Amino acid sequence: ILLMIARCHSLYWHVTVFRLILAAMTDRGHDSASGNTGRASGNHNPDNIRPPADPVSDVLESVRMQGAIFFLWEPACSFGVSVADGNQLSRHLLPDTQRMLTFHVVTRGPCWATVHGEAPLRLVTGDTLVLPRGDAYRIGDAPEFPTAEEQAGSIDLLTAISQMESPRVVRDDDSDSGRDGGNQLICGFLGSDALRGHPLLDGLPAMMRVPPPQTEPDPLSSLISIALAESGGTQGGERCLLMRLSEVMFIEILRRYLRSEAARDTAWLQGLSDLLVGRALGLLHANVAYPWTIESLARAAGSSRSTLAERFSAIVGVPPMHYLGQWRIQVAANRLRQPGARVNRVALDVGYASESSFSRAFRRQLGV
Repeated sequence: ILLMIARCHSLYWHVTVFRLILAAMTDRGHDSASGNTGRASGNHNPDNIRPPADPVSDVLESVRMQGAIFFLWEPACSFGVSVADGNQLSRHLLPDTQRMLTFHVVTRGPCWATVHGEAPLRLVTGDTLVLPRGDAYRIGDAPEFPTAEEQAGSIDLLTAISQMESPRVVRDDDSDSGRDGGNQLICGFLGSDALRGHPLLDGLPAMMRVPPPQTEPDPLSSLISIALAESGGTQGGERCLLMRLSEVMFIEILRRYLRSEAARDTAWLQGLSDLLVGRALGLLHANVAYPWTIESLARAAGSSRSTLAERFSAIVGVPPMHYLGQWRIQVAANRLRQPGARVNRVALDVGYASESSFSRAFRRQLGV
C-alpha cells in the first residue's frame, strides 16, 4: 500500500510538472503567433531586455526565395558573357520576385568576373562568385567589362535555358569540355523577396569571391547536385524543392563569406563584431516592437547617448533609430506575406502605434 501511495504521489508530480511545461509552451506559442514574444508588450524597462544569441540568423531568415534557375555551363575555350542587372532579369524570368541573386560555382577554371566600378575578380577552380545586389556583370576568360548589347541578349538566353528539360546543360559548340583545360561552371539565378534596405544584402560588395571550404566533404556540392538533378524535372514538387534548396544554398554561401577575411569590410558585420554596436544591434533585433528611443537603447547597451549614436553611425552607416525603422519594415513585409495577415496587426507587432503611421513609413522606404 505504501509503495502504491508513493507511486501515485510521484505520478501526480510528474503530471503537474508536465502540465506546467505544456502551459508555458502554449503561452509562448500564442505570443509567437501574434508576433509578440513578451519583449515589447508590457515591458518598458530596457534593463530586462536581452539580445538574441544569433542576430545573423535573424537577418538571414528575412531572405526568402521565390524561384530558382540552375544549369551547368561548359563554355568555349574563348568566351565572355554579359548578364543584365537583377531588375531586368526578375521582370522577365521571375516576375513575382523583388530582386535576383546570382552565383556561379567554378568547377573548372580559371575565369574572370567584372562589374562596372569594381576591380576584376579572378576565379579559380572551387571558387564561388556571388552577386548579391543584382548588378550587371560579365564573366569570361578575360577581365573585360559588360556591354549593353550583350546584356540585352542575356535575357533571351536565360529565358531559353529556363525552358530546357532536365538536366540543364549549356555547352558551347566549340567548348573544350572533353579536355582537362575546358572551363565548367554551375550557374544559379535565385529570385528573392528581400526588399531594399536589407541590412546585410545591401551592405555587401557588388561581387563576392567565396573560396572553397578547407575541409571535406563539401555540403554545397551535394546541394548543387540535387538542384541540378531536379531543375526542369516533371515528377511534381520540383518548384517547391528548388526554392527550399536555393535558400539553403544561398545561406551556406553567405555563411562561408561571413567567415572569410573579406567580410570584415562589411559595415553590418563590423557592427556585430563591435562590443557596443553589436549589443545595440542585438537589442533592436530581439525587440523590434519595443518603443525604443536613443536614450533607452543607450542605457540598455551600457553607453551614453552621444557615444552610441556616434559609434553606431560611423560603423553601420546610419543612426540607430534610422536602422530600426528600416528593419521594422523588413520584418513587416515578411509578415504581410503570410496567409491571413492583417495590416493593423502587423503594424502593432513591429512597433507602430497606428496603421496610418505604419503605412506612411512603409511607403517612404519601399515606395508603395
